[in-house]
Amino acid sequence: MRINQNTALRGDKVTLVPYSSAHVPRYHEWMQSEELQRLTASEPLSLEQEYEMQRSWRDDADKCTFIVLDTERWSEQACGDEDCMVGDVNLFLTDPEDPTLGEIEIMIAEPSYRGRGFGKEATLMMMSYGFCEQCFPRGDAEAGCH
Repeated sequence: MRINQNTALRGDKVTLVPYSSAHVPRYHEWMQSEELQRLTASEPLSLEQEYEMQRSWRDDADKCTFIVLDTERWSEQACGDEDCMVGDVNLFLTDPEDPTLGEIEIMIAEPSYRGRGFGKEATLMMMSYGFCEQCFPRGDAEAGCH
């Protein structure tokens, strides 16, 4: 979804930035993990397939994807986005006939960041972004775990 292509959202723990081609190598590295494949119901892709997926997600009208960064590390400018990545958060519009219905998915790929509130903050930020951008004007978002 191009709606977020120039949007960064900053929270206390996480900063959300649009998923760009610069993030693909690190994302691809994460997705080689059998644990993450199982937790996300994903199949391993080649690096080229991962780049194609990133382009597809950017261009699809029914998806909005952000990379989750560690705000503290990122704001210190001690590292680039790729070195501050901890996961991703996605908003999927799930009903073509009702664009107010959708699903939010979160992945905290870096094990040392799990259980520390990074996923919770990223999810709440994505929900707020979805409401503010009128993706879900009635507030009908579906929560689920896979």
